[in-house]
Amino acid sequence: MTDKKRTHPVIKTNLHERNKHRGRYDFKLLIEISPELREFVSKNKYGDASIDFFNPLAVKALNRALLMHFYGLKFWEIPNGYLCPPIPGRADYIHYIAELLGSRNNSKIPKGPKITCLDVGVGANCVYPIIGNSEYEWSFVGTEIDSVAIKSANTIISSNPTLSGKIECRLQSNPSSIFLGIIDKDERLDLTICNPPFHESWAASQQSTLRKLSNLKNKKVTRAELNFGGKGNELWTEGGEKQFIINMIKQSAPFAKSCYWFSTLVSKKENLEFVYDEFYRQKVTEYKTIQMGQGNKISRIVAWTFLTKEEENNWIKERW
Repeated sequence: MTDKKRTHPVIKTNLHERNKHRGRYDFKLLIEISPELREFVSKNKYGDASIDFFNPLAVKALNRALLMHFYGLKFWEIPNGYLCPPIPGRADYIHYIAELLGSRNNSKIPKGPKITCLDVGVGANCVYPIIGNSEYEWSFVGTEIDSVAIKSANTIISSNPTLSGKIECRLQSNPSSIFLGIIDKDERLDLTICNPPFHESWAASQQSTLRKLSNLKNKKVTRAELNFGGKGNELWTEGGEKQFIINMIKQSAPFAKSCYWFSTLVSKKENLEFVYDEFYRQKVTEYKTIQMGQGNKISRIVAWTFLTKEEENNWIKERW
């Protein structure tokens, strides 16, 4: 016997209009694409097909099926314990940042391999480059301080003909550096993206997970099992999200003429005032704050540029 049937919105209107995940998951179709998903799909208490989103293996299987169906992958696997991010949210970032580029190009989003995006912290999953290359044919450079994550991302790239030669992964040997040692002297990037570590310590990340799971399950949870996974450097950094982004802005200044738009996610609204203060200190020419909504969560992208209007126009004329 199922509980009283819920009504579901046909379209998730809080996601970007070009996001392929605005509709409900078609599990029958996804299982056809990726049969290993079948063992994780069952009827929930409302009688709907679903998975247990508290089960990391189920989440990984769903992600694999989504990437195969919507983005043409033949293979996708990550090592146990590494971050397995929600695909719809990652797609939203790509579409919103593409729109920002288009806003400077007579509302036409620049596409093709000449457009190069740097993904700071590409992760073992390589999801941002997968989506960005599929949707807009951009070239990507992914950076990581974790050699295992780099190896995993490279395996995904080499195992998918659609990605081969379009995504380059670079190991950052100095964990305190973000752009130095990654961006070559004469290299030009059209944008950078980043999903920064959220917490200031491992203990804080564990406590946050316990609170979230307790709220979702309506009972006290004492063991923190991350349904989306995540290693230490993927989840926390000294000073948390605020300090990481401030460091990123500082470190972007020496590369002011190497990149058109730098950007990052900002999960905590209260961190924005510190971000804006750092923009002022680093003499940023212009910045944008782009709101995003996923489920009940509100997030935002901040993007900044050091280019003058004349330099912007020359950039577009020469590169796009």
